[in-house]
Amino acid sequence: MRKRFKHKIATPQMTLNITSMTDMFTILLVFLLQNYTASQVEIDPIEGLRLPSSVSEKNPVDGVKIGVSTTELRVDKDKLLDLQSSAFKPTDIDSHDTNFLPGLFNHLQELNKKNPKLAETGKVLLQADKELSYNTLRKVMYTASMAGFPNIKMVVQVGK
Repeated sequence: MRKRFKHKIATPQMTLNITSMTDMFTILLVFLLQNYTASQVEIDPIEGLRLPSSVSEKNPVDGVKIGVSTTELRVDKDKLLDLQSSAFKPTDIDSHDTNFLPGLFNHLQELNKKNPKLAETGKVLLQADKELSYNTLRKVMYTASMAGFPNIKMVVQVGK
């Protein structure tokens, strides 16, 4: 009797390619580290301050904290100026430049002298009530940039 020829099917050996997996995990790790958000900046809002909403999820950077509510202006925790009807009093505004606030400028200049690193970065975290007019905010931003703080970041509330 004749025997039939049987084809031998070679079974491939399964090996694990560690190099490819290591590359993949390294890329995932780098991606996750770049997108990980952790903020060390403490922001204490002024009582009664209603921040505008935003969908931005960028973390705040450290800098001089300026807060403007409908009743007052604060730098860090120091109250500098009072507002009437969400606007600065005429006595707090420079008579020659209607966008300049001498009280805020002098306080920021003192901060520059006390902490030279603040002047190097020039960063400001601006907390502003959502009901304030642009005219009021423009005065604060203009004065801060004149005092050596041109990098202004607005503080917002995440969500709706």
